[in-house]
Amino acid sequence: MRRICRRHNLLLLLLIPTLSHAGVKLVVDGVDDPLKAAVIAGVSLSQYATRDASEAQVRRLYERADAQVGTALQPYGYYEAHATGKLEQAGKDWRVTLHVTPGQPVNVTSVDIQLDSAASKLGAIRSARRGIEKLKGQRMDDGAYDTARDAMSSALTANGFLDARLTVHRVDVNRGEYSAAVHLAWEAGRRYRYGQIHFKGSQFREGFLQRYVPFKPGDYFDQAQLLKLQQVLNGADYFSVVNVVPQVDTAKNGIVDIDVDLSPAKRTIYTAGLFVGTDTGFGVRGGIENRWVNAYGHKWKNDVVLAQRLKTVSTQYTIPLPGDNQRSLNFGATYRDANTVTSQSRTLELVANESELWHDWVRTVGLHALTGTFDVGKRSDEPEDTPGVEHGSSTLVYAEGSLTRKVADNLDFVRRGWSISLDARSTAGDLLSSARFSQITADAKWIRAFWRNNRLILRGSVGHIWTDDFEALPPQLRFFAGGDQSIRGYSFQAIGPENSYGRVIGGDSVAIASATLEHYFTPRWGIATFIDAGNAFNGTDIHAKIGTGVGVRWRSPVGMIRVDLGTPVNDAQRHGIELHLVIGPDL
Repeated sequence: MRRICRRHNLLLLLLIPTLSHAGVKLVVDGVDDPLKAAVIAGVSLSQYATRDASEAQVRRLYERADAQVGTALQPYGYYEAHATGKLEQAGKDWRVTLHVTPGQPVNVTSVDIQLDSAASKLGAIRSARRGIEKLKGQRMDDGAYDTARDAMSSALTANGFLDARLTVHRVDVNRGEYSAAVHLAWEAGRRYRYGQIHFKGSQFREGFLQRYVPFKPGDYFDQAQLLKLQQVLNGADYFSVVNVVPQVDTAKNGIVDIDVDLSPAKRTIYTAGLFVGTDTGFGVRGGIENRWVNAYGHKWKNDVVLAQRLKTVSTQYTIPLPGDNQRSLNFGATYRDANTVTSQSRTLELVANESELWHDWVRTVGLHALTGTFDVGKRSDEPEDTPGVEHGSSTLVYAEGSLTRKVADNLDFVRRGWSISLDARSTAGDLLSSARFSQITADAKWIRAFWRNNRLILRGSVGHIWTDDFEALPPQLRFFAGGDQSIRGYSFQAIGPENSYGRVIGGDSVAIASATLEHYFTPRWGIATFIDAGNAFNGTDIHAKIGTGVGVRWRSPVGMIRVDLGTPVNDAQRHGIELHLVIGPDL
């Protein structure tokens, strides 16, 4: 028995060298990505980078590498690619070096597209066709070909050709002439139209939700309109779930019905929280919002803000109106107690207006009544009889009209987007107002990302007032500069024309420009540098103030947080560092 055991042990020792395995390190040169990546993925040797392989396996796979390289590069238009290489042992592992020669590529020399004339007239389909035609003169790339072909099929479906069928999809490759001819043909079929729209699960009376539908029965089917319908229903804030589903499978005679599946959101929302802003100081806010008051979709919202330099109580009641442009009547009231470094005011404002969508803009026209008392040129820690402080009270009834629009790829973090706000106010006469005035303002913001991790943000504001009694206007109707959204490096509303006592009292004009450059080290954290310039002034006496500095950006769970440190530039009267803190969306 002992002799037999010894023989078995000796046999196992002799077998160990033949059973040992090693990994393979693959090195590819001669081509760059994406060709290099395609070679590595297509060569079987790459699968053994972290797996054991015997010498026999490695040599067998190495012999196949040349053919596998040729196959891997054919989708990129290289039909004569080959590889030479070297196989060597490095310790217990193997090192394989492949020198790839791609050869002359095959280029697309002709593109033939057959498509029904009715479909060819549509802009989206013409654009998809141009995408295919751009293949001509380029290296034959299977991925680019598939993308362009599928884009045309998608464009046909998105524009109502629900029965569209690709009947010819062929690429003729002539290796001798290094050429490829693309042949594509579609049978578009009939173009479908909308049928009936069925809202399921709505809490509103029949017909109310038609105001959000951007199309009518009988219009041509358009997927972009269905996406818009889903977006506006989500934006209406009535529903927790919105699914817009075209009933393609049951479509008949070129008519497709649309089902909209809905689930009501929570009816009443209570909000409360702490906040901080360098313009307002530390504060607390709370609110109660009824997302819908009744089956007609009325809304009611109430808010309270209690901060160090701002206290407001506001209420707003909204009545949606019939029509497809999201018209609504809005009634509101706001009591405001504001305290800045240059003024104090206590005002009550009543508002009644109508808002609606107008050529993708939100247009608002309404009437305001504003009454209250104010002290201009006075800080909160100064007595009432401080020299140079202007005390006033006024009642103003004026009309207001505004146009606003926002365009963004992602409202949480904008990479491409812009916003514009235009506003005009004017009193009708002296009968109900303490003074006549007319005012126009314009604000714009533009955001563009570049080089993946950077953003350029440009901002501008201009405004002017015409009035026969400037001293009767409360601070919120005058123009000041300085602060988080104005000129950083200066306190909120700290800049503007001064009276004979050197007190800032505001001006009849304002002009501000700003540029901010952001760089993000991680998806959440970044730094910024900025320069702001402008002033509030009278007439044309602008004397621009300049502020510059650096900041930190954090995409926090509660939204974008911006912390900036700004300082005035070449200002003999103001020095030092000003902290600016803003929490909120980009636009």
